[in-house]
Amino acid sequence: MAGKEIFEILVLIARPAAGKSEVIDYLKRTDLPERRKRFHVGRLEEIDDFPMLWTWFEEDALLEKMGYPRLHTDSAGYFTADHLWDLLIERICLEYRKRQRDIPGLAEEYTTLIEFSRGCQHGGYRSAFDHLSPQVVERMAVLYLDVSWEESLRKNRKRFNPDRPDSILEHGLEDDKLERLYRDTDWEEVSRDDPAYLSIQGKRVPYAVFDNRDDVTTGRGEALGARLEAVTAALWERYSQK
Repeated sequence: MAGKEIFEILVLIARPAAGKSEVIDYLKRTDLPERRKRFHVGRLEEIDDFPMLWTWFEEDALLEKMGYPRLHTDSAGYFTADHLWDLLIERICLEYRKRQRDIPGLAEEYTTLIEFSRGCQHGGYRSAFDHLSPQVVERMAVLYLDVSWEESLRKNRKRFNPDRPDSILEHGLEDDKLERLYRDTDWEEVSRDDPAYLSIQGKRVPYAVFDNRDDVTTGRGEALGARLEAVTAALWERYSQK
C-alpha cells in the first residue's frame, strides 16, 4: 500500500465483549486529523455482522408469531445450519462492494472497519477468512483483541442491557450460549506460523494483537489511546509495505 496514509480496511476480531466496539467508539471520538496521524485511520465506514444477525433473530420471531417456519434460527436462538455463519461474511463483503460503488473517495479518504467474532463451534476464523472476497483480502489488515475466555464472560455479563438487546455496545449472550459458541477459538492456530502475517487465500495479510487482558478499553481514556497507537504503528509498518 505504498503511498497511502491510512488503512483501507481494518478488520477487528476477538471474542465477544473483548473491546472491539470500545476501540471503534474511541476512534469515532478522536478528531479526524489526530486519528489519521496517530492511528492511520481515516473517515469511518463500519460493517459489523451483529446487526445482520439480529435482523435474522427478529425476522424469525415475527415469522413464528405469524404462524410460519423460522428461516435462520431455532427457538433457542441457534443457527439451523453452520453455513449461515459464512453467509454473514459473504454479506459483509457484499456491503463493502456497495460502498465501493456508492461512496466517492472510499479508498483514499476512508477506513472501513469490519467487525466480527468467531468460535470453533461454527468454523472459526479459518472458515470466515475463506469466505472473504478478494477485494477485501487485498486491502485489509487485521487487529486481534486478546482477552481470556473468563474476561469475555465477565464483560459480556456486565455490558448486557435487557432493554437494548439490539445495541452494538449493550448486547450480550446467555452464559451457556457464549460458552458453546465462543469459549474455544482457532485464533492461535491460524496465527501460529507467523507473528506478523496471516495466510489468507494465498495472500500475506498483516496483523497485530492488542492485548486487552487488563481491560484497558472499558475506560476509553488515554491509556487505550496510547496502547492503540503503539499497536497500529506496528501494524501500519507491515501494511504500508504491501
